[in-house]
Amino acid sequence: MNENYPIIEFLGIRFNVTNCLSGLLAAILVFIFVFALSRKVEMKPGKAQNFLEWIMDFTNGIVKSAMPGDEGRPFYLYAFVIFLFIFMSNQIGLFLQITIHGQPIIKSPTTSPIVTMALALITLLLSHYYGVKKMGFGGYLKDYVRPVGFLLPINLIEELTNFLTLSLRLYGNIFAGEVLLNLIGGLAHSFGLVTFVGIMPVAMIWQGFSVFIGSIQAYVFTTLSMVYISRKMEEE
Repeated sequence: MNENYPIIEFLGIRFNVTNCLSGLLAAILVFIFVFALSRKVEMKPGKAQNFLEWIMDFTNGIVKSAMPGDEGRPFYLYAFVIFLFIFMSNQIGLFLQITIHGQPIIKSPTTSPIVTMALALITLLLSHYYGVKKMGFGGYLKDYVRPVGFLLPINLIEELTNFLTLSLRLYGNIFAGEVLLNLIGGLAHSFGLVTFVGIMPVAMIWQGFSVFIGSIQAYVFTTLSMVYISRKMEEE
């Protein structure tokens, strides 16, 4: 995949245009999706409202599995939004890739490690914030030296590994899927009609599998996010 991304600079800060536009497109698609399903909210729900409520129950269930009781209620909306955004981001590149003068403009945002690291950072910052809010700053810091003080370096390293695994797992799976899909597409056009007819069934099967992987990765990211947050809100 081409890594020659367009860059713009504003106030001394460099922005990757591809990541910005792709992320914005994913957010717009999520908004349109939710708005379309919730346009007519009624006491007797129709199919669209039922489907939306099913998604909400699904993401609420993820939160409840990590934080039973009322403690998880503040995170219902976060889990719902992060799941839909990552799911949509994972699927965009499978159906829409726009390249201008050899530079990708639209692709799956989650094929960029910068985007997945930003998402992981949001989760980890939330976990620290709510941990401090519940236990106080002093009580929260004490968890890093429990049950014994020499575990402090290990606990600090764990914070880094949690960040890396949460972000790079998502990035690696989605990036690899799009690379293989592009390779299959290139092979399909390599020798004309013969290879096109022969490779297309393979491409369709792999694309379907990539949709499944993208869905699973959205679920895994949301689940681990809730687990990390719940761990910070409990004393060791």
